[in-house]
Amino acid sequence: MADAFFQPVSGFDLPRFAGVPTFMRLPHVPPGHDRFGDVDIGLIGLPWDAGTTNRPGPRHAPRQIRDYSTMIRAQNGHTGVRPFELVNCADLGDSGPNPANLQDTLDRYTEFYRNLAPAGITPMSVGGDHLNSLPVLRALAAEAPLGMIHFDSHTDLFHSYFGGQMYTHGTPFRRAIEEGLLDPKRVVQIGIRGTAYDSEDRDFATANGVRVIPIEEFFQRGVEDVMSEAREIAGTLPVYISYDIDFVDPAFAPGTGTPEIGGPNSYEAIQVIRELDGLNFAGADLVEVSPPFDQSGGTAYLAATLIFEMLCVMAPAIAGKDGSPS
Repeated sequence: MADAFFQPVSGFDLPRFAGVPTFMRLPHVPPGHDRFGDVDIGLIGLPWDAGTTNRPGPRHAPRQIRDYSTMIRAQNGHTGVRPFELVNCADLGDSGPNPANLQDTLDRYTEFYRNLAPAGITPMSVGGDHLNSLPVLRALAAEAPLGMIHFDSHTDLFHSYFGGQMYTHGTPFRRAIEEGLLDPKRVVQIGIRGTAYDSEDRDFATANGVRVIPIEEFFQRGVEDVMSEAREIAGTLPVYISYDIDFVDPAFAPGTGTPEIGGPNSYEAIQVIRELDGLNFAGADLVEVSPPFDQSGGTAYLAATLIFEMLCVMAPAIAGKDGSPS
């Protein structure tokens, strides 16, 4: 059983519209807190979108997702998993960006995540645009390259944008492979679709052994078959999960910067996460929610639900690997 300190506030004890919002109503345990070393899964906000090349706004996502995550209850209605009773989860706060300096922000984020491993904390990050994944991977893959299961409508494998700009939300996984942070033969990208400038990103994937599963193949084969292959590619070594909300069709998640028509519905968006059960998780992120493009908050609520589903597969794996929390 997890420590009572790490249990979320129940809606039976405090109305969901009241109190200071944290992810899932969990305790706020920033670095330096006397309980920091007791955290097993840390939820972290990355409020930064300086890698965005068209419609900005994901810097506002962690705050909105925290607010809508007050609707999340303690038990998964389908699987019965109660993640907060398996491991100690906490909101570690935001890793603060430098909105005027991209490289400084990348360095700040990597330094923040380097402090998690000595404490035994597995991160569940909430962006922000997809460039946020790169500094996280720089910290998590310091010892050895990771595998990755990547849900997205874009590969994010481009070389550069706008005359040689190497760091955008369209380039993080190209940089991660070049820097040896990801083992490309253990990387699978699911849901890729939409119009394209050219085939440069797909050519890079093919040349380096990255498995790309376009949305047409995803729907033809079905969730279970595709995810069985994804788990096989990931294998038993540590794997990172990166989930771009634009994997989901914009009819269900309009609040994103680069929507692509023809994606999964919200139920299928949940299904793919449930099929991650049993992996060796190095960490996960959910990115590219852009609140200005969905004032209703529906995209943020979907994001909060997907994050909870990730906790429901991560927590049993981490509890089984590390034993019960102290």
